[in-house]
Amino acid sequence: MDLSETNYSTEFFKSNSEPSYKFEHFFELSPDLMCIAGFDGYFKWVNPAVSNLLGYTNEELFSQPIDTFIYSEDRIITSHFRERLKTNNPLLNFENRYVTKTGDVVWLHWTSMPAINEQLVYAVAKDITHRKKVEEVRNHQLTHLTNSHDEMKQLTYTAAHDLRSPVNNLLSVLNLIDTSSIDDKDTLDLLFMAQSLIENLKVTLNSSLDVLIEKNNFHIVIEELKFSETLNLVLKSIQSLIKGAGALIQTDFSEVKNIRFNKSYLESIFLNLITNAIKYTKPGQAPHITIYSKRENGITQLIVSDNGMGFDTEKVKDKIFGFRQKFHEHSDSKGIGLYLVNNHIAALGGKIVVESQPNQGAKFIISFKE
Repeated sequence: MDLSETNYSTEFFKSNSEPSYKFEHFFELSPDLMCIAGFDGYFKWVNPAVSNLLGYTNEELFSQPIDTFIYSEDRIITSHFRERLKTNNPLLNFENRYVTKTGDVVWLHWTSMPAINEQLVYAVAKDITHRKKVEEVRNHQLTHLTNSHDEMKQLTYTAAHDLRSPVNNLLSVLNLIDTSSIDDKDTLDLLFMAQSLIENLKVTLNSSLDVLIEKNNFHIVIEELKFSETLNLVLKSIQSLIKGAGALIQTDFSEVKNIRFNKSYLESIFLNLITNAIKYTKPGQAPHITIYSKRENGITQLIVSDNGMGFDTEKVKDKIFGFRQKFHEHSDSKGIGLYLVNNHIAALGGKIVVESQPNQGAKFIISFKE
């Protein structure tokens, strides 16, 4: 079909029965874009809505390949689906962008039906530019809100995490005070009030961490960390607790010194395993904690063991890392320490196993994802 046949629709309507002029009028007035394209990649006929939207005359539209008017980034995908039309596959719900004569980009939603015998494609499109702009604004706002939400959640998590250790230190210091040697009632009242307030703060922090861990989906930053440096930060934050318990902590990171991991997660792992070892020490015996790293079958491992009360792993089995699971009657036990540790490790593709027996301590073996 050549350009002399571009009045295809007019000739079609004239060659049909009397009421056919009504159909011609319908196509001319339709706000939808209607066109007939050849398998050769050229427009053969368009209704006024096409030229009105794109700003080109019919002569301009017919004299250049359709690809000329398609937005450059959409040409390849459009060409792919156009080839499918040639194999008699209708094109439904296809969206692409066109460039108007003034340089504006418009979005069109197409329904195209091939006519193999005629080597033509009959197509109808709707202008969805406004909808796309609304979606773009909405997506931008959602992205902004999501980022703000994640930043606030990260800030809250960090604050709760960082405050928990100083609070434990304060409680340890208060517990070291011999109140029996204080005769002044007002001083005693102030000490008891301070202890009560700090206890309440500790409960609040733990509750906040519970909620955050349950709904934890913020971005996890991975970085190169030194085991020794991260551990020293944790030990410094709980030095009063360690001193008060008379705990002995031995470390050896000579085999593997560094690990790529999240800093807050690694701190939390050290903090929870060490404080648990101190918390669940056997009566009358000072805690002895051993922490070291090694390579096992090409995998970096961190091993933390203690001489505490331990537990029967056969009995507790899958409950070991469950939320609020407690295996000893202890007033300070919340049942979230091991839950946190397991979540941190699993979140980054690692795993943790436990070896323990009642009154024989516990050994935690952490294998990191390479």
